[in-house]
Amino acid sequence: MLGSGLKKKLKLTAVAVTKGKLGAEGDSFEVMINPAGFSRTLGICFSEDQAQGAIGSEQKFTRVSPDKLSFDIVMDGTGVVEVTDPDDVKTQVKNLRAVVSRYEGSQHDVNVVKVLWGTTLFYGRLDTLEIEYTLFKPDGDPLRAKVKLSFTEFLSKEEEVKKKANESPDMTHLIEVMAFDTLPALCRKIYGDDAYYPDVARINNLVNFRRIEPGTRLRFPPLR
Repeated sequence: MLGSGLKKKLKLTAVAVTKGKLGAEGDSFEVMINPAGFSRTLGICFSEDQAQGAIGSEQKFTRVSPDKLSFDIVMDGTGVVEVTDPDDVKTQVKNLRAVVSRYEGSQHDVNVVKVLWGTTLFYGRLDTLEIEYTLFKPDGDPLRAKVKLSFTEFLSKEEEVKKKANESPDMTHLIEVMAFDTLPALCRKIYGDDAYYPDVARINNLVNFRRIEPGTRLRFPPLR
């Protein structure tokens, strides 16, 4: 974990997403005071198969969850922190929100945020932004704020498939088809791309992939 003694300031940059891939970088926000630290959470998801009448259940690996990154930053408008042409706290909050929670109308999505601090580089979308104002002017304007930020990792489709292949102990899935399931949709769920459905159809000897009877069990092996 990186400490607060880094000379480089933590920098947040808005990044556009085009067709599921990272695109051009936009506005940036550089913190006034580096965080004292940050936390990064990794998770693995399991499904539980429990036979009727059984007491226990068997956990089966399903996927690796996206990483989560969270940290706190302080915004100061008292003048204690020496910064050239410092913005007031309200302006700092406005500038931060413009970077971390901008809605891209052309993509109908919220932009990705690049978090860069020393050797740490993380791309993710904002989960939560919590602002706690702790000091005020006599007229009520805030002089200091503590901001808690949490992000969920962004992965392109190609990166997601690669991560599954690298971190999954067994990428071969045996799926029971449910009512209204389609082969392209199942491929999108397993591989992150519905373009694999002809390969899966061939592997499972499907004559008509458009009409699969509910209850049919299909194999989805590694394809990369």
